Amino acid sequence: MAKKVLVLAEVRDGELRNVSYEAIAAGKQIADGGEVLALLCGKNVKDLGASLYNYGADRVVAVEDEKLEFYTPDGYFQAVKHVIDTESPDGIVFGHTALGKDLAPRLAARLESGLISDVTGLEQAGDNVVFTRPIFSGKAFEKKLIQDGKLFVTIRPNNIEPLEKDDSRTGETAVVSAEIKDLRTIVKDVVRKASTGVDLSEAKIIVAGGRGVKSTDGFKPLQELADVLGAAVGASRGACDADYCDYSLQIGQTGKVVTPDLYIACGISGAIQHLAGMSNSKVIVAINKDPEASIFSIADYGIVGDLFEVVPLLTEEFKKVLVKS
Repeated sequence: MAKKVLVLAEVRDGELRNVSYEAIAAGKQIADGGEVLALLCGKNVKDLGASLYNYGADRVVAVEDEKLEFYTPDGYFQAVKHVIDTESPDGIVFGHTALGKDLAPRLAARLESGLISDVTGLEQAGDNVVFTRPIFSGKAFEKKLIQDGKLFVTIRPNNIEPLEKDDSRTGETAVVSAEIKDLRTIVKDVVRKASTGVDLSEAKIIVAGGRGVKSTDGFKPLQELADVLGAAVGASRGACDADYCDYSLQIGQTGKVVTPDLYIACGISGAIQHLAGMSNSKVIVAINKDPEASIFSIADYGIVGDLFEVVPLLTEEFKKVLVKS
């Protein structure tokens, strides 16, 4: 059983990503009464520590450096490795995000540690913690545990419920110094092609379009529905390949893997590569003109019809319901 668990809190655009709170909840289960230490890396991130305490962190440390304003593998590696060497945690938890997928294997190799990636669930089994993760593109699941050495896992966003926020949980964020040097890459600025809004990988509701949207303008009804629901807009690879939208919206085996509470698939046939990225969504609604479309085989609710007729009707009905509530 890990007595001290280090959790990497991710920061984007000056705000904590929700997966940071989910990682703390996972750390609490792993520590089982031990200490959960949250780590912040970046420029002027100390003040974000208060929120980490609210969501269950026992202690928060921050490595602040101008070189950490944007993520680089070398910079973050040096910062996190310094804290690991100083604190000697028994367990480490990252989010299974673009950052986590890049940094965790590098650290695990240097630490000569095993790594269980893309964890979707965990449970106690005596003195051990058993981790569940998908395999074969989500067609099956395996259970794994680490019996020796440092416990190192990455968790898939939207699968582990954060602890309830408690404003009475407070503490000081300690700023620690780490030597960040010899960077092979320096990021001056980040220009995002995707529209601002709900983060696709952490969205609770996603409205996704496929080739059936027919054009860039075909995504407009989907965006209107997403705006009403406070949802993110995604796409299949087919829609991206057809240049209807940017590849940053792609969901699937070669895109983002998402697990929202509600996934609305519009004009998506249901190719196995797409299903690999969204089949674990809690509720799936499919809208397609083809009653034989593969997407209906995994959908909880199916609507056979033209998305350009169905989606605007859904948007209007949701507006009425949300106004009343």
